[in-house]
Amino acid sequence: MRGDFMRIDVLGVGFDNLTMEEAVDEGVRLLHAEGTHYVVTPNPEIVEVCREDPAAMRAVNGADLVLPDGIGVIKGAAMLGTPLKEKTPGIEFAAHLMGRMAEEGLSLYLLGAKPGVAEQAAENLRKQYPGLQIAGTHDGYFKDDGPVAEDIRRSGADAVFVCLGAPKQELWMEKNGDATGAKLLCGLGGSLDVFAGVVERAPKFWSDHGLEWFYRLCKEPRRIGRMMKLPLFLVHVRREKGRRK
Repeated sequence: MRGDFMRIDVLGVGFDNLTMEEAVDEGVRLLHAEGTHYVVTPNPEIVEVCREDPAAMRAVNGADLVLPDGIGVIKGAAMLGTPLKEKTPGIEFAAHLMGRMAEEGLSLYLLGAKPGVAEQAAENLRKQYPGLQIAGTHDGYFKDDGPVAEDIRRSGADAVFVCLGAPKQELWMEKNGDATGAKLLCGLGGSLDVFAGVVERAPKFWSDHGLEWFYRLCKEPRRIGRMMKLPLFLVHVRREKGRRK
């Protein structure tokens, strides 16, 4: 059952209109609710993927929480006359959620990234969040979903951070969520690389000014192809704004 909050449509993707504090509270509620639930954190690039891929759109909109990751979605929603309260980056949501989980001694499974990265992230997170139990890890290089889902089930994890990249992680959670036995799965892209210290997150100044994407592009020029989705997203928002008048 979803909480009592509104979804804002941005090019077909329904974003939950929550502050970070409200989003984390909802995440904790889902951790204690019956059944399995999942969280997605789309940015403009993922919105564009959803526009082209009906399966991805279904998986994203089927999530129990859809959080706007990045300033682009916030600007798009405002341009459409349906503003969102604030950006809720997935990695920050995850950090707050782990803090709350640590207070309760809940357990977390880390799935994704290159071999060795999830293990390093687990080591770092144990130190950073005393009380957080790491139930297990698995890299993102696997062909069969079944054994991975079964490993998560055997671990008894309360939550799973699924870091397989979009839309693979969203489709994986939609398909395999129940089989994991976990209460909450969160699609978090490259977050394990950050938690492991493999990738440096943008300094606060850049993120506060909506320039985290530019910082990442400077660090990883090969991302230019993916970054081109952002201007395309804004073109589509302007077009949609014209239609809504």
